[in-house]
Amino acid sequence: MSLVAVHARFALLTLATRREYCCESDSQSPYGGTPMPIQVRKPTEDEIKKLGVRSWPIWECEPSTFDWHYDTKETCLVLEGQVTVEAPGESVSFGPGDLVTFPQGMDCKWKVAKAVKKHYKFG
Repeated sequence: MSLVAVHARFALLTLATRREYCCESDSQSPYGGTPMPIQVRKPTEDEIKKLGVRSWPIWECEPSTFDWHYDTKETCLVLEGQVTVEAPGESVSFGPGDLVTFPQGMDCKWKVAKAVKKHYKFG
């Protein structure tokens, strides 16, 4: 298979995946074709250990505002900072100690009010 064919096939798979999770015309989604909501909760220390969170990579960001798209699900544990994420139909704020899950296919705007530091894992 040529390199062009590989890229074309990848593009088609990506579009199919995005349609599966994002398109409003997709009646299969329990959320009317939109990604599931952002989940925020305070995990126990035992849960943090079971998930292996402390071995996940760390990401840091200074105060800023930017658009983001989640190609895959992300789970993160916020260590420092204050963030508000705005997605269609919801606005969620979180900070230190919060375990946050972002659904695959979500488009959003990050508003980092205080420099953020988090452990994160995709998939």
